Amino acid sequence: MPTRRTFLEAGLAGAFVNLNPRALGANERVTLALIGGHNHGRGVGLRTIQAGGRIKTFCDLDDTVLNRVGGELRAAQPSACAYTKDFRHTLDDKEIDAVIIATPDHWHARMALLACQAGKDVYLEKPVSQTIHEGKLIRDAARKYKRVMQIGTMRRSGEHFRTAAEYVGSGALGKVCEIKAWMYQERKSIGRPPDGAPPPGLDYDQWLGPAPKRPFNENRFHYNWRFFWDYGNSELGNQGVHMLDVALWGIQMMRKQERCLPTRVSSQAGIYWLDDAKEVPDTQVATYDFGDLLVSWELRSFGRHMKLEGTNAGTAFYGVDGVLVADSRGWRVTDRDGKLVKEVKASGGSHEGNFLECVKSRQRPTADIEIGRLSTTLTHLGNISHHLKRDVVFDPETETFPGDKQANAYLVKEYRAPYGLPKV
Repeated sequence: MPTRRTFLEAGLAGAFVNLNPRALGANERVTLALIGGHNHGRGVGLRTIQAGGRIKTFCDLDDTVLNRVGGELRAAQPSACAYTKDFRHTLDDKEIDAVIIATPDHWHARMALLACQAGKDVYLEKPVSQTIHEGKLIRDAARKYKRVMQIGTMRRSGEHFRTAAEYVGSGALGKVCEIKAWMYQERKSIGRPPDGAPPPGLDYDQWLGPAPKRPFNENRFHYNWRFFWDYGNSELGNQGVHMLDVALWGIQMMRKQERCLPTRVSSQAGIYWLDDAKEVPDTQVATYDFGDLLVSWELRSFGRHMKLEGTNAGTAFYGVDGVLVADSRGWRVTDRDGKLVKEVKASGGSHEGNFLECVKSRQRPTADIEIGRLSTTLTHLGNISHHLKRDVVFDPETETFPGDKQANAYLVKEYRAPYGLPKV
């Protein structure tokens, strides 16, 4: 039986046997469907076209998004794309090689599982899932059906982030005892608007899907859905997964992919900034104990003017011989005396381009499902500690909380009928 270590090794291993009956040649254009076009979906779709892909079908439940983003997709590529409100139509289309899933988080698991079963490769937006169990099911489906699956943790395709992780793994910093990941931002108030009618042209019941039945509220729709537990994973899953993924990358390099999950997690968080309808924390400090290494996540949503290590969003590795700080601008190393000893500027890399290449070659992508699943697991652990308002002890081998019935209850979730998960 495969173990967690087996999946770790396989997730970063490189190539796997090409068992795709419609294997693409090096010069053949990959045909895709975009499912969810608001915000990140729009960007991923346009960058996929720019990288050489073709969007054949665009799926969204909102007529406004279909018309607006659909027009941008048409203008960006030689051929027009079809529209649909039912994502299952894209899975039935034999000409479609891969799907981009850029829906709210609560739809990720069901769509990703059905896409794998339909023989589609998948670009899945981050975070992978809403529970640890969902993440493992998605990984298992990708492996069982031999699907290429790229997760939208885009820093994995940044060349300078790769060299930063390699530098950490080289031992040049000495023993690394602490890693910090942080995001300092400013969120505006979303207010407390009353419930109302869905906008014309929106299939709201389908939008809710697996989530509990609730009256429509503009705050729970489009971008703001991520501030509510029914649909998202808090700022930890929205913003933190990017910076924590870089931390995980360094840990994987140092530990050769072993012991990459923590054993104790603690979260202190709350809504301290704005009195509005948000459910998720606007301020948080979460710590992850790896036995001989401490990782922390820090969120402030009340001002971009605050910085740590010269940046308001980054990841820092603190070793006994030096410190490495990485962000979107590049990375730098200072020695024990604070002297700059190395600096690397940000360099290119296309996350969507890497996915298209892997659809053709059947290589594992830079943010393979197992990599993205582990980063997402870190966010779930912080959220579980927050919900319970206490520390949790975690077994990285079984990925459960030994003897902790309350914590283990958060490993899974309930789904509104008929939107349960298909069997893998």
